[in-house]
Amino acid sequence: MGGRGRLLTVAAVVAVSAGGACAVDDEFSVPRPTVPVVTTATDGSKPSDRPGQHSQPADAPPADARKADSDIGGATADADGTMASTGDEPAVEEPAVGATGAAVDAPEPADPDPPPATTRPDGDMFAADVALRAVLTLDEPIDMAVAPGDDLVWIAERAGRVSRVDLERGAVVETILDIGAETRATGERGLLGIAVTDRWLYANFTDLAGDTRVDAFERDGTGLSGHRRTILFQAQPYSNHNGGDLAIGPDGFLYVAFGDGGSGGDPLDAGQDPTTWLGAVLRIQPTPDAAEPYAVPADNPFAAGQDRAGLPEIFLTGVRNPWRFSFDRATGDLWIADVGQNAYEEVTVLLAANGGGLGANLGWRLREGLHYFTGDEPPDHADPVWEYSQDDGCSVTGGYVYRGSAIDDLYGAYVFGDYCTSRLWAVQISRGEVEFRELGAEVLGGSLASFGEDADGELYALSLNGTVARIVPR
Repeated sequence: MGGRGRLLTVAAVVAVSAGGACAVDDEFSVPRPTVPVVTTATDGSKPSDRPGQHSQPADAPPADARKADSDIGGATADADGTMASTGDEPAVEEPAVGATGAAVDAPEPADPDPPPATTRPDGDMFAADVALRAVLTLDEPIDMAVAPGDDLVWIAERAGRVSRVDLERGAVVETILDIGAETRATGERGLLGIAVTDRWLYANFTDLAGDTRVDAFERDGTGLSGHRRTILFQAQPYSNHNGGDLAIGPDGFLYVAFGDGGSGGDPLDAGQDPTTWLGAVLRIQPTPDAAEPYAVPADNPFAAGQDRAGLPEIFLTGVRNPWRFSFDRATGDLWIADVGQNAYEEVTVLLAANGGGLGANLGWRLREGLHYFTGDEPPDHADPVWEYSQDDGCSVTGGYVYRGSAIDDLYGAYVFGDYCTSRLWAVQISRGEVEFRELGAEVLGGSLASFGEDADGELYALSLNGTVARIVPR
């Protein structure tokens, strides 16, 4: 589809106000999100003291309906795709539950004196004309990662397999991990996310009891050595809302997304409870070879020496089921897509210049999107930069800010979609207002479960029905 594309709802192009003000009431017919204001703090203030991180309180009655929760990321997607192990499983070294390790500063960058970045202006996403080109078919592809030192990408399948894939030839070169005997790909369970460093593959999966594990597998060239260590373990009270995404941040730390524990309406109030990992995004420094499996970044909001009580691993709180988050490789901004309960899906951007979301509260279960759910707006609240009604979809699937070279007009736009409609959408904020368009492309086979980014910044859409497709110019 060419031109300015078809909008999902009435246009929500909102000018930025000087003070970063957001909507002052919840009774409006179209979303009114704003671009967060860049307010680099030099006075030692906490994120809660900085403008652009919150909106004005609002009072509105909560909706009565309750969303049916048996999903991947929120949308119904049951599948019994248990995969048998194809080789000997490495021995597992278990950590002590709740081990916190020592406080650490950010890792040294690989290149301590990198060349200055060149500034490339963002494109006009309304002029972008894109399509999806199927690359290959897998068994429920669920996540994709670039492995440093490997020319091929690594793709995870929900049944427990991670393979090296040649996207140019559309072929699986080899399977490097199969934990199919340790997980079950049913409902929202299974192998849910991977991240790769130059030494380790990290995998986030639910075990046979339905609890979450994040394990580290040591790399050996383009394969694995057989050495393995469990980094995190979290008992899951319900079968849904496991989160599952992993990412290595610009600071070199590992970020881990947890849902609120499941059921519906957050009965545990986990989203607003900093004494549980549920309903939070964690930030840790894995140390698989050390006595403790990880260390805690010294500036985490609840780390030792901070003035608030909570678990030290937590980076931000107030999420329901964050189904994919990513860092903009050009700016370091953190984008989080959070699946809604019964009315709204939301996308939040946390600017690197404001701490990247350090100590932020995304509002759940007090807020659903820009709206009241069960209570007043919390402190440190970060409003979403975009929301959409569940009249227009059922479960948001987060993506990436496009930083490739094949589609100039899409450069700088955040590309995402919805599991049920499987249409590709984009949001752009670099022109000082929140701009949205539908990109006019739909995932083959539906069931848009995830996005992937290759080493060149080109984007791929992954369908639980098997298709891995590249986003290309039409």
